[in-house]
Amino acid sequence: MRRTKLAAAVSALALALTGCAGGAAGGGKSEPTLRWAVTLPAHWDPVVSGSGAQFRILSLAYASLTEINEKGEAVPSLAESWDYNDKGDQVTFHLRKGLKFSDGEPVNAEAIKAYLERAKTQKNSALFGDLTSIKTVTAKDLDVVIDLTQTDFQIPLLLGERVAQIPSPKAAQDPAALDKSPVGAGPFVVTENVPGSHVHLKKNPDYWDAANIKIEKVELLSAPDTATIVSGVQTGVYDLAGLAPNQVKAAEAAKLDVVLQPGYNASNISININKKPFDNPKVVDAVRHAINRQEFVDKVTFGQGTPTDQPFPTTYLAYDQQSANRWPYDVEKAKALLAEAGHKPGDIKLDLVIPNQQTAAEIVQSQLAAIGITVGIKVDPNWATPFFAKDLTLSLYGTTGRESPVQTLTAHFGPNGPLNLSTPYQPEGFEVAVKKARETPLGSPDYQANLQAATRAGLESKALVFTHSLPNLFVKSSKVSDFAPIPGQLHWTGLTVS
Repeated sequence: MRRTKLAAAVSALALALTGCAGGAAGGGKSEPTLRWAVTLPAHWDPVVSGSGAQFRILSLAYASLTEINEKGEAVPSLAESWDYNDKGDQVTFHLRKGLKFSDGEPVNAEAIKAYLERAKTQKNSALFGDLTSIKTVTAKDLDVVIDLTQTDFQIPLLLGERVAQIPSPKAAQDPAALDKSPVGAGPFVVTENVPGSHVHLKKNPDYWDAANIKIEKVELLSAPDTATIVSGVQTGVYDLAGLAPNQVKAAEAAKLDVVLQPGYNASNISININKKPFDNPKVVDAVRHAINRQEFVDKVTFGQGTPTDQPFPTTYLAYDQQSANRWPYDVEKAKALLAEAGHKPGDIKLDLVIPNQQTAAEIVQSQLAAIGITVGIKVDPNWATPFFAKDLTLSLYGTTGRESPVQTLTAHFGPNGPLNLSTPYQPEGFEVAVKKARETPLGSPDYQANLQAATRAGLESKALVFTHSLPNLFVKSSKVSDFAPIPGQLHWTGLTVS
């Protein structure tokens, strides 16, 4: 194993040195190149990749219909503007003129229409559940007219990087090929793609905001063991890498830049109330009171995160202060609730099913043991299949959130929400509250209050117990300029490598 890791490090170093030498060949000035150690995407087709964390990598090659700013507000990208009808059940996006994909195809309304329809209908789409508000899409040259199934002012937020990274429609005619190598209209174009090893990209001169892209090349290098990331950045093998929480102190000691990029991340314990013993509300409430969130922060995030009892960080506009600490840590109360439910210590035995071994699972096991519930940890690499089929009784989940807070709420608490292990259950009052939030224009003075009311209604759900939130952690060389603090995203405009 040591030899394998050493070989990987040597290979990465060789790539880095080759890049340096290549830039200076013939006495020419080296081109600004960013070397980023990443877990290379398993899917390059945004429809299949979905809204998971790898959308940040895909944003190198794809531009989205909209973007968000530092406040989390929707701002132009491929669409330079948009407007709603009076009822709010139709929105028209106006695309920029003269744009094209890296294969020369025009970026027009037909391309957006093709993407959205494919995302709604393709068999292996990871996005169809995010697009339920979209009824029909009509293409009119550079105008994309979207008729909605309901009044929904969240659409400009929804159709950002996580859901609407637009590929070339020509390339998408072969989804399998697109899934292996991206063809988009983003800030960079792939020039070399070696699965499991590296991906090289060069600046796209046809990107709509190319004037503000200051890096000429990006080299994605397959990330090694997390323990070697800090030394890799310190020695110049990498300029940028994701950072594990337990490596933060080492990175700081090495005088490297630790980046705490804001995000919408939240982790939770997922409960299925359709299965025993959670069909008894008192058992659910016992679990709620058994959870010491600070222990997750200390042992999982090494102090880098914060406790949370909601699917949002405490600073986010959708966080409901009225619901804060509604289920405080109280072991004695948890024990009493189990007794009221008719259970003696040791009566309840459960499997906690997870995709890989996690410290968080051991914490859950320990905290529930303290109230008399025996938990066995079952690692299933194919965990996603029973989870999303809602066949599990108890599991763990972490989400990167969404640009649309209403989408985040429905994903967690809605009757068909992918993160709701208790489908078709939803808490009483949630449907009405989330509808009101969805129907409120983003600029309305009532927007935040209505949004928080929807959060409050969702938190009545007995299907989720939130534990902690962690910002997106990166380590970078000082020669890489600071990223704009865009929640959950990495924006390439303005970034420099000296």
